[in-house]
Amino acid sequence: MTLAEEFRSRNFSIYGQWTGVLCIFLCFALGVANIFHANFVIAFSIVCLVCSFVIIFIEIPLLLRICPTSPKFDTFIRKFSSNYMRAAIYLGMSVIQWVSIVAMATSLIVAAVFLLIAAIFYALAGFKGQEFQGSKTLGGQGVAQMII
Repeated sequence: MTLAEEFRSRNFSIYGQWTGVLCIFLCFALGVANIFHANFVIAFSIVCLVCSFVIIFIEIPLLLRICPTSPKFDTFIRKFSSNYMRAAIYLGMSVIQWVSIVAMATSLIVAAVFLLIAAIFYALAGFKGQEFQGSKTLGGQGVAQMII
């Protein structure tokens, strides 16, 4: 299945996964950009940076095979294999970034919006009864098993 065919499949988990990949870049860039504030925003930018690395392992399953990680971390990441669990973690990360407005309104709001969009896509996939379908481009559907 090509990337265009994946998007035409109308499977919301594919949309969620690609929005999650966008969130990786946004969280990393905005976390670095906001780490230089002289107030409590620093804590939220560090959380945003950590979220970017967690999302990398959630959305690109191939990395769990090739990166040396601990068994505890692998177990934690594997909990997010269903649409509802992914929606929950994205919603949690989004709420944390929305709370950053209390300290100061910064560009972390953009990360909060896109994390919320990813959560909505995964929740829609769950509500519609769609099975999680990982993108082949990102290492889903047997690509990780072919390496070993």
